[in-house]
Amino acid sequence: MSAGSSSVDLVALADHVEQFASKTVVVLGDFVADEFQFGEISRVSREAPVLILRHRETQLVPGGGANAANNFAALGAKVLPVTVVGHDAAGDALVAYFRERKMDVSGVVRVKGFTTPTKTRFLAGWAHTVAQQVLRVDREPQAALPDGVRQKIARILRAKLRRADVLAVSDYGFGVASPELVRDATGRKKALVTTLDSRYGLSGYAKAGITSATPNEAELEALHHTSIGRDVAELERCGRETLTAMKLESLLVTRGRDGMTLFETPARAIHIPIHGSNQAVDVTGAGDTVLAAYSLALGTGASALEAAHIANIAGGLVVMKRGTATVSRAELLAVIRAEASGAGA
Repeated sequence: MSAGSSSVDLVALADHVEQFASKTVVVLGDFVADEFQFGEISRVSREAPVLILRHRETQLVPGGGANAANNFAALGAKVLPVTVVGHDAAGDALVAYFRERKMDVSGVVRVKGFTTPTKTRFLAGWAHTVAQQVLRVDREPQAALPDGVRQKIARILRAKLRRADVLAVSDYGFGVASPELVRDATGRKKALVTTLDSRYGLSGYAKAGITSATPNEAELEALHHTSIGRDVAELERCGRETLTAMKLESLLVTRGRDGMTLFETPARAIHIPIHGSNQAVDVTGAGDTVLAAYSLALGTGASALEAAHIANIAGGLVVMKRGTATVSRAELLAVIRAEASGAGA
């Protein structure tokens, strides 16, 4: 496999980011509530050798597909989410969050008896110290979605896609997105940019009309039952096989402090170094930021390489923020323009 050039025109990147606000994106996937319980360590319990956390505050923010939707909105796009949440506190909070931000939530289906996936992180620290995560508790749906709900999601998806430039699939394994659903949707609307971030079922979306996928290195390793580490040849083998098997136009593999690797047709690997510091503050939800920036760039007509660079910059910005965060279009433009000015000086 040949290694291509990773250079791009920064002014062109800024032009693509400018167009983000003109795009409509349907986000199909699992909405997750990311809950953070903050407290101060008071003492060790007499009941068991565990710390007692004196509760200070609780924060609940969009996670999973909801964080992807939040990132698309922060980047200026009009977002049409298609998802399922329960009639529970987490579901109420997510719907209220997006209503407050004027997002169309008519595609959010409320289902009785369904548990909105919730990841509760307990963060402990003393005054004037950085809180550290000491425990995570996950609440997940205990049953598959009923057939009637699946059919309703399919009808909503078909309706929303009539107005869309991009379909972004955020599959965290909780049952909202499926290869069959995506295949039906992409078959009905041609020339639709369709991107995929699938935590567990990447290969299941082969022949589903996916334009490009954005797995991280660990997901690629799990798919191929291998370990990549520093073995670039193994990375390229896994990337090439995935690109071919899934019939993708491109595949963007995120690699943490090693940056990203882009695979395109005809098969070539382009290694893109990490943008900014390699000392990330918090990588929570960074994959959702990459999916949003990459998808929107492809939707504006950017090449896969240009889109990968835009996503790389966005990812480098978001990992310097604590918690589940987003990057705004203004932030992204400011960094790209500053680098363009420096390059031209």
